[in-house]
Amino acid sequence: MSKLYNKYLYLKESDSSKCYLFKVGIFYIFLDADARKISEILGLKLTNLNESVVKCGFPSSTISKYINLLDAANISYQIVDENLNSVTTQKEYLSNVNATIILDTIKKADLNNLSPINAFNMICKFKNLLDGGAK
Repeated sequence: MSKLYNKYLYLKESDSSKCYLFKVGIFYIFLDADARKISEILGLKLTNLNESVVKCGFPSSTISKYINLLDAANISYQIVDENLNSVTTQKEYLSNVNATIILDTIKKADLNNLSPINAFNMICKFKNLLDGGAK
């Protein structure tokens, strides 16, 4: 079995009432029984992780949308993201993800050639992200 699936089994053993959402590259995925449940509720397509395990998921750029859908469906879930330290709430997780997006945008920006209007638009985008809005 894969390292990811072993982590899933470990987490399910410790708390089987939650669905575990794994950050894998540029996607978030649910595995096995969680994938079947979420696929049925949210209509996500099931695919094979391997011969015996299914998965379903969505691109990381849509995390806010799916957190809202999971919350609206009253699904108990936990996000498992090895790139971030311990996260206690979904709101805190989104704040960390959005902060990472902001820092990456600043790193990539050509600050020497940034016009005042582009700087203003960048700041507005950052505020929107920090307030929990869409990208």
